[in-house]
Order: sequence, then C-alpha cells, then structure tokens
Amino acid sequence: MRKALLYQATITIALTISLTLAKPATGQIRLLATGELTSSRAGSYQDLSGLQYNLENGVRATELGGLGSGLAYAGNNTFLALPDRGPNAVEFDDQIDNTVSYINRFQTVSMELQPNHGGGLPFNLTPTLRATTLLWSATPLVYCTQDCLGVGSGKPPLNNFLQHFFTGRSDNFDPTRNSGNANDARFDTEGIRISNDGLRVYISDEYGPYVYEFDRIFGARLRAFQLPSSFFVSNLSPQGAMEIADNTSGRTANKGMEGLAITPDGKTLVGIMQNALIQDNNEGGQAKNLLRIVTMDIRCGCTTHQYAYLLTAGTGVSEIVAINNHEFLVDERDGHGRANGDDARVKQLFKIDLDGAVDISNLDGLTAVQYAVNKTLFLDLVQLLEANGFSPYNIPAKIEGVAFGADVRQHGTTVHTLWIANDNDFLETVPDQNGNQIPNPNQFFVVGFTDADLGGSQFLPQPIRPLF
Repeated sequence: MRKALLYQATITIALTISLTLAKPATGQIRLLATGELTSSRAGSYQDLSGLQYNLENGVRATELGGLGSGLAYAGNNTFLALPDRGPNAVEFDDQIDNTVSYINRFQTVSMELQPNHGGGLPFNLTPTLRATTLLWSATPLVYCTQDCLGVGSGKPPLNNFLQHFFTGRSDNFDPTRNSGNANDARFDTEGIRISNDGLRVYISDEYGPYVYEFDRIFGARLRAFQLPSSFFVSNLSPQGAMEIADNTSGRTANKGMEGLAITPDGKTLVGIMQNALIQDNNEGGQAKNLLRIVTMDIRCGCTTHQYAYLLTAGTGVSEIVAINNHEFLVDERDGHGRANGDDARVKQLFKIDLDGAVDISNLDGLTAVQYAVNKTLFLDLVQLLEANGFSPYNIPAKIEGVAFGADVRQHGTTVHTLWIANDNDFLETVPDQNGNQIPNPNQFFVVGFTDADLGGSQFLPQPIRPLF
C-alpha cells in the first residue's frame, strides 16, 4: 500500500513539474550588461588582502578568483563577492584534495551601470575591487592534526594571538568530533548575505555545513548558527570521496549548504543544500533528487523548518535569493560549459514559494518528496545568453552567485536588476575545443525584469543601509 502511494505521489510530482516548466516566460526578461573583474590596484588577478606569501601549491595568497561562489547586494552600487575554499584546481596533493591554506575572504566590489549609447547591450559595466576582508575567529581553531600528512602546517602564516584565520584546507578539523564542530578551521564558503543594517555578513559553507555570522568591517566571526544534526557527518576525512564512503548520513562532501538567502524583513536566513543528504540519496528513487531547504531565525540563531526541493534537469543547486519574505529564486545548474570543455546546458532559475509548504524535518527522503515545493521556471540563462550572441561553449559552467540589485530606468520604465556571477575556480585561462588557452575571467551578467515577469509575485527588495 505504501509503495502504491509513493508511486502515485511520484507521478503527481512529475506531472506538476512538467506543467509548471511548460509555462513560458513573458519575454520581458532581458540582458542589460556584462562585466569582468580581472585586476585591482594591486595588479592583474590580485586582490587587496596585501598578503606577501605563496600558498602550498605555489599560487599567490592574493589570487583574485572564484568571485561568483556567492554574491550579495550591499546597497547603492556595492556588492560583496565570495570566493570558495581557494585555488584547489591546481594539482598539489591528493591526500588533501589539492586544497591549500587559502584564507577565506569576501571582496567588496563597486558595480555601477552606465547607459550605453554606442549600440549593443543597454548598459556598460566595469566592476572595481574596493576592499578584501579576511575571515577569522577570536578563539583558537583546529588546524591539521598529527603530522599534517607530511604536507606541512595548515595554519596560515598570518595567524596571531588574537586572530585565527579560517582556511579552505580540507584537513583542518578535529577528527574526534563530527563535521558540525564550529572550532574547525576548514571553511568552504559558498553563500553570502548581509544584514539590513549593513553591519553583519552571513556565510554558508559546505564542510560542516555551517552558517556563520561575521562583522562586515573587521571580518571577525560573531556567532555560529545551529543546524540540524542530521546534516553532519561523523567520520571526517581530508578526502571528500572518503567522507562519502565512510558515512551513512549527513551532507555529501563538497555538496553542502551551497545557497543562502535572507528575507527582506531581515529576520530569517534560508539555506539550501547542493545535493541530497547521504541518507536521502541512499533511499533511491526521487529521494536522490531531494534537496533540503533550511530556515533559520536570525535572532536566536536556530533552525526553524526544513522544506523539500526536487531537482529538475540540473545536477545541483548553487544559490537561493529572496523575492519577498516567502518566495525565492533557486539557481539550478549542471557542470557543463566553459572550464568544463563543452557546451553549457542547464543554468536555470526557478521561482518557489515556502508559504504553506510542509515541514519535512522529521520525514525520510521518500516521504519528503511527496511535499516538494512547487517550482516555476523564471529564467533560462543559457537561452538568454545565446539570444545575445554568446556561444554555449563560452557560457561559464559554474553559475553560482545571484543577487538582486538596484532598479534602473529604461525607456521610461522601472526595471529591476538581477545580478549573476560565475565561479572561475581561480583559473585565469582554460582550454578551448582545440586545446588552446582562452580567458576564464570572473564574470558578471546583469538581467533586467519587471513586475509582470514575476507571474503575480510581489517583488520586495531587501532594504540595506549602505555603508559607503
């Protein structure tokens, strides 16, 4: 009887998704501008951290890359761009998945749209790096244990008595604790949002998964949010494949809390996992495509609800951003495109509504899929970019950062802006189809839309007090 009900529920879900995806966009969504960030006043592909040393793999500690892992609007023409755990695409040491002691950070970027009167896209965009903020803890953190696998210390040279810096190195953990230990130094930053007063920054991670609150000006961690214990793995390893093999529950390694949103009222954080939890995936069926959404009350720092999201055509989710206090856009993608050596395929944003959604906190995966949130296609980025002359091969594989920005005026109409960024994995060039190296910059795409494109949803942008 239970199998029959599950089968019927699966068919119903499939039909619902098919019908909602068949609904076309209004056609008003358009590409407004594109821009690249490849240098700063410190030099080509260098950030403003001022670090004067190289990482274990020989890459500069100041390397400017991966900016699209997360993107947050900070008021006026200012955005916070978030790299992930560092330049681990460079071969170094398989024992630690080629990770290095790259200090986690966010970049403050100015991005102002200027009308383009020379033809082409409606606006010009020239991003400018203004500041680099390193992330640290006032209390000691756990770096590599025992002999550090012969790789050398995982502790950054910048550490001092008062500042203990977070890093992307995968062996910086306490092996006697589960992955939810907030004293671990390892931090794979993926989602970023800012408080309404502009003073605090919230960052989600894949290693724990964690959600931490930082002081925006100084980069000090202020507190950690308590996530469900079912999201943590018990057996830790510096190799992601080993963590997956040695655990029967918890987040899948390197596929933790990839996306983070904040509701416009500033009261709630909403995180989404990139892939199914190990225990959900092991149930098979549609549970393999079940991604858990977690809501967190900012005041108490505690988890309040879990909701179900089902993948459609993508292999995972990279971001979530709030349209209003209960509706969101979810960035679903695959790994195809530039840097992967093939044509981009799935880079889609879906609209979802958590109002009235069923809390799945206490449900197993196969039961939870029956209560997946409804989703409607809002934007197919590959189609939009192709319509504006982009080759599918040159569309970035990792479209991961999404944020709403300030409105603009176009032809007498107020146009809302959606800013989208790629994670270039710190690789300045990548091979093309013929093996020739082509540029692989930190890239931004600005999309314009109107209220009519939201299908009846009310756009309620987050009111952020600008600091600059």
